[in-house]
Amino acid sequence: MWAAAAAALITLLVLPALASAHIERASYWPDPGPDCSVSPCAGGEVPTARTLASAVATGGPGVTRVVCQPDSMTRLSKAIANAKKVGYVLRPTQPRVKLTSEEGSALTNLNRTLFKLCKFKSIQEAVTQSGNNDRVVIMPGLYTEPKSREAPTHDPACAQYEIENDRGETGAVSYEYQFHCPNDQNLIAVLGRQPGANPAPQPPLEDRHGIPDLGPCIRCNLQMEGSGVSADDVTIDAGRVESGDHGPVGAMKDVGIRADRADGFVLRNVKVRHAAEHDVYVLESDGYLLDRFKTFYAGEYGVLTFVEDHGLMQNCEAAGSGDSGLYPGAGADTGNQRDTNIYPTFRYSQEMRYCDSHHNASGYSGTDGNATWVHDNNFYDNALGFTTDVFTAAGHPGFPQDSDLVEKNNFYSNNFNPYLPSSDVVPSVPVPVGTGLWIAGGNDNIIRDNRFYDNWRRGTMLFAVPDQLVCGPAGINPEQLAGCNPEAIPPSTSHRNQFYGNVMGRAPDGTVLPNGTGDVATGRTDFWWDQYTANTGNCWHDNTGKDGTAASVTSTPIAPILPSACDSTSVGTGGPAQEQELLNCFADIEFDTKQCPWFTTPSKP
Repeated sequence: MWAAAAAALITLLVLPALASAHIERASYWPDPGPDCSVSPCAGGEVPTARTLASAVATGGPGVTRVVCQPDSMTRLSKAIANAKKVGYVLRPTQPRVKLTSEEGSALTNLNRTLFKLCKFKSIQEAVTQSGNNDRVVIMPGLYTEPKSREAPTHDPACAQYEIENDRGETGAVSYEYQFHCPNDQNLIAVLGRQPGANPAPQPPLEDRHGIPDLGPCIRCNLQMEGSGVSADDVTIDAGRVESGDHGPVGAMKDVGIRADRADGFVLRNVKVRHAAEHDVYVLESDGYLLDRFKTFYAGEYGVLTFVEDHGLMQNCEAAGSGDSGLYPGAGADTGNQRDTNIYPTFRYSQEMRYCDSHHNASGYSGTDGNATWVHDNNFYDNALGFTTDVFTAAGHPGFPQDSDLVEKNNFYSNNFNPYLPSSDVVPSVPVPVGTGLWIAGGNDNIIRDNRFYDNWRRGTMLFAVPDQLVCGPAGINPEQLAGCNPEAIPPSTSHRNQFYGNVMGRAPDGTVLPNGTGDVATGRTDFWWDQYTANTGNCWHDNTGKDGTAASVTSTPIAPILPSACDSTSVGTGGPAQEQELLNCFADIEFDTKQCPWFTTPSKP
């Protein structure tokens, strides 16, 4: 019954992709080694950002192209004056940062030089003229990219480049489509490579290691950055400008900035907002750095990185997304379940740190997001603070999800309800309002040394997802999803997940703010587990509750049924109440049965 109801859920979750403006192509993990056909090599590691001052230096590498507007210097002067007087906001949970007079003067002088070098009013035009190792510096201003907005969507000129994807859908936009019609889907497109000599295989390959139709670098190691005081000084808007940093979105393009096969891509010090799908989208790229950025009110994701390797997001704010603020999905499978012939040693393929993700349906999401290190972030005022899942695994390489390290984060006050008619965020996913974190089908994840407090439904949730679900809707060949086994008993997920060293129900200043009214039988709930039959190795230990003691931790099931030993003695024996909740919610999602509590705001503990 669970599998049947869950299959209905996957059908619902796939629908937004089918109904979106563009059908995405099947994607492949890039080769993890550096490409030294360019100098310096592209990929193989997280790129190092070049300083803004070096943009005006001679000797390279690369050429600097400056984009500006007539009032760029006026905007800069106001921003510097304000930053000296009251400071600027890097992200909401951090104190304001003030500029000294010396820093303000240096930034003014640098921008005066940049303004003299400015030859572009359009960011896309500057990108189009750029090559390997080049720089695009964007001076303060509001950039709507009129020519990109006017470019046709579903341009008949590129219909010849539509292909079949891994869901059996024809009409998916190939890399060649993006290359020849870059602004069909995107406000700004960074296409890092020539199309390959041979077209992408159809149907797509089951093994997603290595991009089969990869061409040579033409815009690898590209750095795009704002020259203002902070990310707020350069605004790239893909929709309704009048909404400011809020909704409604009013999108004109699906994607704000797309970096596709752009190894070594760096984006710094800009704000992107109002894309129909993703404000920033990095795809099939080896090596990226997203730093000091903000995203607001995207229809789906503030940032979507997909099938990435050697990636870092840091110093950011993401708010208002219909799915999640930050989404590193289907990352290179470099964790415990890796192919050791391709990834010889365990490593984290992506890292996210020092970010605030708030007021989204989910703060963080990562379908089949493998081997991702998430630390020192704040996830608050979302419906669900953090989700890693395999629900939408059809078309997402990397099943089963594994090996995330989630540590030293704060998950708090995730009680925002986007399902209310009054919500300013239009949700595109079903999530349980009032929850700090869930693992919805995943293995070998470590959740340690975090704080979970004031999440009115639950602190954390862990439950299994049967393979029958992720093998895809009826008619989709399960062989297209490596690792999927519709006959698997027990299921491939969720095993060997560890929750330890977490502080539950207490804010950093010691204020008691309990988690959860999500369970009638047990009351407040810090940890929730479905006890799926034959799940092994899951454990919860050395956590403290609202009173600062292990005894004050609350859970479903209660201790000692909730296992503390991380070994073969930890075996799920079935949780009827938990499974009934999952059944009710999946049925409600598909058939509107009104039997699921997830979409109502829980009462405050």
